[in-house]
Formats: sequence, C-alpha cells, structure tokens
Amino acid sequence: MEKTYKIGNREFPLDQDKAEAAFADKKVINGRKSMTFNLLPLKYQWAYDLYRVMKANHWEPEDIQMQKDVEQWRGNEITDNERWIIMMGIGYFSAAEGIVGDNIQHVVRELVTAPELKLVLGRHAHEENIHADSLLYMISSLGINPHECEAMFEQIPTIVAKNEFVTRISNTMRRDIDLTKLENKQLLAKNIFMFGQCMEGTQFYGLFGMILALYRQNKFPGIGQMFRYTLRDESNHIEVFRNLFMDLVEENPDLWTPEFREELVNIMREAITLEKAFIRDCLPVNAVGLSAAEFEQYIDYIADRRLAGCGLPALSPGVQNPLPWLAEMMDVRKEQNFFEGKVTDYQKGSALVQTSDDDL
Repeated sequence: MEKTYKIGNREFPLDQDKAEAAFADKKVINGRKSMTFNLLPLKYQWAYDLYRVMKANHWEPEDIQMQKDVEQWRGNEITDNERWIIMMGIGYFSAAEGIVGDNIQHVVRELVTAPELKLVLGRHAHEENIHADSLLYMISSLGINPHECEAMFEQIPTIVAKNEFVTRISNTMRRDIDLTKLENKQLLAKNIFMFGQCMEGTQFYGLFGMILALYRQNKFPGIGQMFRYTLRDESNHIEVFRNLFMDLVEENPDLWTPEFREELVNIMREAITLEKAFIRDCLPVNAVGLSAAEFEQYIDYIADRRLAGCGLPALSPGVQNPLPWLAEMMDVRKEQNFFEGKVTDYQKGSALVQTSDDDL
C-alpha cells in the first residue's frame, strides 16, 4: 500500500508495506541495521519506558553531603569492622561498576540491533559512570589513599575471583561474532544473564545490604544515601537485562535447551559461592546488627528471585528473606538534606518511581 503526498508539482510516495517490513525486522539481534537510529515505531516499549524511568531518577554524587561521614571516619565512634566494610565496598565497587559499564558499551550494545535497545543500554552505561564517579567522591571525601583501593581489587582474592567470574565471558565476545550460530547466541544470552542477574542482581547485594545496615544505624549517612540511589538504579538495570534476556530467548527459542538452562543455573550457583566467600571477607567478625550468616541467606533468597524471573528453577526453594527492612530503605522519592533541611527531589518529570519490593 502506497500513500503519496503532493506538494506543489512534486510527489512524494511512501510505501507503507516497506515501512511495516522494516518494523517487523526489528529484533534483539540479527535485525535490521541502520545508522539513522530511528526509534519509531517502538517495538520494545519496555526499553523506552525504562529509559524514561532511569532518566527521571538522575542524581549527582556531589549533591550529597559527606561532612558527617568524614567526622565519623576520623573519629572514634566507628569500629574497625565498620571501617573495613566501607573499604571493601569502595574497593570492590570502584572496579565492578567499570566492568559492568565496559561490557554494556563494548559487548551488548554493539550486538543488539533495535535502536530503542541501544537507547536504554546507553543510559545504563551512563549510570554506571555516575556510580564510578560516586566512588571517587567517597574516596576523596574520606581521604582514603586511592592506591589502597586499587590494591584491594587487584590483591584481595575474593574480589579478584568475582571480577574474573564476569570478565571471562565478556572477554571472549570482544571479536567479530556470528550471531546466526547457536553457540554464539547462547554466549550472548549467558553474558546478559551473568551481568544482569548474577553480578548486578545478586553479587552486588551483599555489600549493598551491609552498607545500608550501617546507614540504618546512622553511620556513614552520605555513603549510605549514595548506595540507596545506586541500588535504585541497579533495580532498573536488572530489569533491563532481564527483559533483554527474555526477548532474546523468545525470538531465538533454539538457544533455550535443557542443557543451556542447566548451565545458567550452575553459573548462578558459582556466583553465590563466590559472593558468600566475599561476604565472609567483608564480615570476618560479626558487627552490631551485622551477621555474615544472615547476609549469606539473603544472597540465597535474592538469587532464587533472579532465577525465577528468568524462568529457571530455584537453588534454595523456600528460603526466607532475613533482611525485610531493606525494602523499606528503598523509598527514595524525597530525601531530607542532612544539614540544610531542604527537600532534594531526584525524580523529575511526571512519574515518581520507586523500587518494587520484588527487587529486594
């Protein structure tokens, strides 16, 4: 079907059938490639909706006060155990956020073909930059030697193991890759699952919980606030990668073999093992209100939610959430400035978005 616009003595025919064929050729992978980045008509509405949510939740580290954190860091009210948790948090995340952002930009975003998917992944990578910047802000505010942070993510075995766990698959994909081949489609699906559900979705949550537990005790309020905003961002990132994974599987059902599903469950099992060892390094001695055993159970709980979200069986059926208060920590629509008493609203536009309890 063709529609012709007549302007003066000129005619401009538009072929709707060709336009509809181009739309039908929008796919997660192996779809129509175009440099025009034409988003409309949207095929993956969820990607655009999440992009708008993420944009509305924009925040800047420097807007968060750090005076109280500095006073506590230099004073006597904080124990060595609590300082160690902060050091481990800064040491791990200063490497991990960059690893996630690099994989998004140089692997996943390069391989997907629908423009709206590239759009939301670009925002995802931008937020990883903000998170990395927040770590620099924490380090400089507290006066921590940055070489110590570098030493932590290069020399503490449990941090090295977690980073190697995710980078090994990312590194194998930095080449020309034929995504018409089953093994390569499965490799991409594995990458998306590993980064979205295992790393950001599970392995980040041990330290998130510990730092927010300190925040709940009025310790390190600035750092705790930045981690609250980071966790809200991560909840959206998990959903981006979960939707991307599910659409990839739906469009390529040949990759969803019993053997591949078992491999994904085993990847999550490995992620849990690495995270529990890391938790024990973060909490070699239980602190007030902080128990390594509870955080290990929390990781089992979170991991099973991630598996269920991808249509995979649980590893610890019936495990309960030992930290229900974490969901209550995530209503970050409006926050009181710690020293000036002003309301800071980091959500713009008409939508006020908060993390669902299902993400915790």
